[in-house]
Amino acid sequence: MSVFYEREGPVAIITLNRPEARNAVDPETAQALFAAFAEAEGDGDVLVVVLTGAGDCFCAGADLKAVSRDERFSTSVDGPGPMGPSRLLSDRADAEPGVTLSKPLIAAVEGHAVAGGLELALLADLRVASESAVFGVYCRRWGVPLIDGGTVRLPRIIGQGRALDMILTGRAVDAREAYEWGLANRLVPVGCAREEAMELASEIARFPQLCLRADRASTFAGWSRDLDAALKREFEQGAPVVLAEGRAGAARFAEGKGRGGDFDEI
Repeated sequence: MSVFYEREGPVAIITLNRPEARNAVDPETAQALFAAFAEAEGDGDVLVVVLTGAGDCFCAGADLKAVSRDERFSTSVDGPGPMGPSRLLSDRADAEPGVTLSKPLIAAVEGHAVAGGLELALLADLRVASESAVFGVYCRRWGVPLIDGGTVRLPRIIGQGRALDMILTGRAVDAREAYEWGLANRLVPVGCAREEAMELASEIARFPQLCLRADRASTFAGWSRDLDAALKREFEQGAPVVLAEGRAGAARFAEGKGRGGDFDEI
């Protein structure tokens, strides 16, 4: 199996499993990866998703050997991306498998996350990188463009100037530099990326989920709206959550929970 799907409590773990090919994605793997994301999205018991790679590499991108001989990488713009789930949207609080990724996604990165592998990492809300992690637009060398969201998501995460530094030069960005840029949200010792990602996922899964998903969706939706429209959307989507979830939380606070910023008893 080129993709493993597991469940640990409220967390789904999706693992690229082609270590002999540095977890490069061929068409079959892209389909399996998309199906795994759809399964996680459609499972109401899954609250957070972790994406990682088997062995010592996250993902080396599209399988160029397959690209050289397989026209299926020239997929329609209306379907799944060439890397699988890369066209899933994150700006809606309602789940719709195949279109929306309404749940937080964490990438656990060991080793290379380059070319299409970088684009899969960019799909995540948060990236946990081990000190072995390397990010880069390595496909610059071969005339293979970023068509799985790289030119869209990278500038939004690290800014236009730094994104163009990576996109135009194709150079390697090591874990420390990625962390300093905000491309990596957590930096951990080699071999610890998945463990840290799981701890982070468990922490996020503890929170009231209607509120968390509404705030997450609003954060993404703001990119495509002007300030006035974004503020209106934030209120329209968030106000019902105050009644559905926020009042109960406020009552717990009134009873003495969570005082002084305490997160242990919420």
